[in-house]
Amino acid sequence: MSATVENITVSIPSKLIAVVEEIVEEDNTNRSKVISRCIEDMAKKRVRKLMEEGYKAMAKEQKQIAREFLELQSEVVPDW
Repeated sequence: MSATVENITVSIPSKLIAVVEEIVEEDNTNRSKVISRCIEDMAKKRVRKLMEEGYKAMAKEQKQIAREFLELQSEVVPDW
């Protein structure tokens, strides 16, 4: 199954075009693929960051729940 491809026009600083051209030569590819890979990498980093933030929020929530249950347990279970 092939992905739908759209043509767009972007303006990129000359310094970055030079880097893109170097990568094109090194990887024997084309500008579009290099730029697409960069965007994919940024998208993956973004998802990773969002997941990390979500897991941290869940951990904080779980810690609070554990504290609450510990307090309840101490009321129900006698000290040994």
